Amino acid sequence: MSATRNNTDALLDSFDAGEDMSEYFDFDYLEFPNREAKRVNVDFPVWMVTALDNEAARIGVNRRAVIKMWVSERLDDEQAKRAAMQSASA
Repeated sequence: MSATRNNTDALLDSFDAGEDMSEYFDFDYLEFPNREAKRVNVDFPVWMVTALDNEAARIGVNRRAVIKMWVSERLDDEQAKRAAMQSASA
């Protein structure tokens, strides 16, 4: 059996047993796939910027956070709709 397979088995066994698995991870270099930032410029009409600023002030975050949150929520909703449509047609 290969060393990689032995490490994988040990990791899974530790997880299943509820043990501390930190020895299997390098916390000095963490990667989050598909989480790299890419700058995007979007022009909004003034009324929309005002509405975004009002919402940001209401919840105590900045405009950028509101935009990211709303876009993320919408993308999640659309993905859920597509998944539901696919499972209904299957």
